[in-house]
Amino acid sequence: MPRKLPILRPIRAASSVSRRTRVVWGAFAAAMTLACGVLVLGDADGPRPVVMAAPDIEARADMGVNPREARLDRGRWDSIVIHHSGTPAGDGATIARMHAEQGLMGLGYHFVVGNGQGMADGLIEVGPRWNRQQPGAHVVQRPTVAGAAPVARSSADHLNEHAVAICLVGNGDRRRFTDRQIRELASLVRRLQRELRIPADRVYLHSDVAPVSSPGVHFPSAEFEGQLLQDPD
Repeated sequence: MPRKLPILRPIRAASSVSRRTRVVWGAFAAAMTLACGVLVLGDADGPRPVVMAAPDIEARADMGVNPREARLDRGRWDSIVIHHSGTPAGDGATIARMHAEQGLMGLGYHFVVGNGQGMADGLIEVGPRWNRQQPGAHVVQRPTVAGAAPVARSSADHLNEHAVAICLVGNGDRRRFTDRQIRELASLVRRLQRELRIPADRVYLHSDVAPVSSPGVHFPSAEFEGQLLQDPD
């Protein structure tokens, strides 16, 4: 006679799980949340994720773009400059190490937007310069022209002190940025525009203000500009 197969009993509902098991799993989930450091940065378009990747690259629990360690200095910030990292992968910590090797005081940008290589696609890291409301170190100085009249204060100096610096992980001269990366970049820029009353004509690409190609020939300028607030007031 054929052998009878055992009858499989359904798994009990979650309600029958012991209280101790629920407590253990709840503690584990909380620990994982703290370890990942994933919080939410709000926008009118919906919540945007923010990740903390290094001890000095802070995530914050509040909504919007308010810094963590200082009051938002509305009188300082008058423009925004968009950069790329020039590397296929990375995050705020790796870029900070690169900048330190170049003689800078850590990460020169205020925000970093991931591309899925080194940090999740579209995630936004908030650098210590923003959390402390400190000037950036991101706009390249134009070379001095022989015979030109000296300038007491260059545009690069002004932008490094008064422009919010945002870096896209990737190399825009080699390949396109991800759709989500550009979408989250535009969302972040709009929030900064609203908070700081920065019009669209003061949102620059690095190549607009310095002799560089950043953020690269593959940066979707027209698409990006179409998502900006023309009049944030």
